[in-house]
Amino acid sequence: MRMVDIIDTKRNGGVLSDEQLQFFVDGVVNGTIPDYQISALLMAIYFQDMTKEEQTSLTMKMMESGERLDLSRIPGIKVDKHSTGGVGDKVSLPLAAMVAATGIPVPMISGRGLGHTGGSLDKLEAIPGFRVELSEDEFINQVAKEKLAIVGATGEVAPADKKIYGLRDVTDTVDSIPLIASSIMSKKIASGTDALVIDVKTGTGAFMKTLDQSRLLAKALVEIGKQAGLKCMAVISDMNQPLGNKIGNALEIEESIDVLKGKGPKDLTELVLTLGSYMVVMGEKAQNTTEARKMLEQTIQERSALERFAAMIEAQGGDPAVVDNYQLMPQAKYKISFKADRDGVLTKLSADEVGTASMLLGGGRQKADDTLDYSVGIELHHKLGDHVKDGEPILTIYSNRQEIPDVEQLLRESIKISDDGKVPTLIHEIIESSFVKLS
Repeated sequence: MRMVDIIDTKRNGGVLSDEQLQFFVDGVVNGTIPDYQISALLMAIYFQDMTKEEQTSLTMKMMESGERLDLSRIPGIKVDKHSTGGVGDKVSLPLAAMVAATGIPVPMISGRGLGHTGGSLDKLEAIPGFRVELSEDEFINQVAKEKLAIVGATGEVAPADKKIYGLRDVTDTVDSIPLIASSIMSKKIASGTDALVIDVKTGTGAFMKTLDQSRLLAKALVEIGKQAGLKCMAVISDMNQPLGNKIGNALEIEESIDVLKGKGPKDLTELVLTLGSYMVVMGEKAQNTTEARKMLEQTIQERSALERFAAMIEAQGGDPAVVDNYQLMPQAKYKISFKADRDGVLTKLSADEVGTASMLLGGGRQKADDTLDYSVGIELHHKLGDHVKDGEPILTIYSNRQEIPDVEQLLRESIKISDDGKVPTLIHEIIESSFVKLS
């Protein structure tokens, strides 16, 4: 078998066989296929797309290229959640604690952020002493005992994806739906969970900018899950403005804890409850999402979710006292108010630009090896559709630089006040698989 023939098949719109895809993935992992031929096939896939069967086959071959976690020692149905990423997206943190408080094991393997989308691991490392790297045994034992752990990847999971993703980044093939879907699902299937809820973001601060793109990705992810025998469904949620009110690592930990105390922002709390309701049904602790939602709300009222979160922090070496004392986390030196320049309605609050502003403060990475400043970020005082008055603070900038003209200029470009406007839809669509009965 020759790699040039595989490239030729896909370039001309043909369907790749299981054997061809296996040859490709093996060559990526063992280094026998040069980067230029890998890149050529990625570009051919970008333009010619893949069938459902090809996507599933590529996903499974990538998953099988590395280790697969065996979570059989953890009793119960293990349920995970994945997000395609967005600004202020700290959903995983309160969500995992609330679902775990219903008795469902949540073994969550998360990542770090690059660019304006922050990673769950970066946020958690704002907690003094918190360890995101656990051994496989530590991870399994903690989930079995506490029902919850949020860690970085254990072992060598889907090594083919790491190589392919690096080449996608430099060949402008990142936004290919088959390549995105196989990348996400190869790692999630390898994580060993029984069920998965996916939060696909759509809008200016999301990977997929339009609802049509987001719908195609969500359907591809759910279909791969179905074909692989994984209970899977997706929610398409809005990312035209930041989620919640706080952007930045320590700030997002604060807001996550606020949600668990019943004091979180309306949009963040609603999305957590929506995603969590599906997770509880898939974990077979409730018959339908209405019943599941009531169970999740009860974990807030009884503080059992907050207790789960504190227990996870302590189990992973962090200081659980942060749930009552946010000052234990890094604090920015300056708080700079950004004010409205006219009366009106907030009609633009561009998520990607607000996220980039936080990154410029030091809260995100422009390069993979950048050092984060956990204390900096942005707190929103108004969201889209809100009425504001001239001179009223729209947001507060948390900075360790007193002079921030670059950040202020970017925020000026990201915000628009008009005579009228409306509140955007938070939940756009639910993509369910026939494999899963959720209602």
